[in-house]
Amino acid sequence: MDQCYLNMKKFLSIVPRWLPAVLLMLAIFAFSSRTSSELPDFRGWDYFIKKGAHALGYGMLALSYLHVFKWNKKKYWLAWLLAVLYSATDEFHQSFVPGRHAAISDVLIFDNLGALVALTYHYLQRRKHEKENE
Repeated sequence: MDQCYLNMKKFLSIVPRWLPAVLLMLAIFAFSSRTSSELPDFRGWDYFIKKGAHALGYGMLALSYLHVFKWNKKKYWLAWLLAVLYSATDEFHQSFVPGRHAAISDVLIFDNLGALVALTYHYLQRRKHEKENE
């Protein structure tokens, strides 16, 4: 087989693994691009819903990065790191959106914890499943 065919085959096997992560990053970017007046107000629940959305979104993003790495046990740290780094770039992006501001607390607390909780839960479920199948 020629090298071009092998390169294309490898490329086409990688793209589907990245699709969930790319879609989540686009969704996060789209939500972050909305001005403060375009965001819904959940009244007394506003803080909890929006911070919960941060945690949920970055938890899902961390798991989608782990999917990119074929659920490799040694790549949990990298999935976490990529999620937190994307979170930091997203907060920077928000600083340019009218009525929005960058909040390091979103990165360090909500996004970080969302990624950590999701990856920890996945890891524990994986270990449980592996022990059941021994």
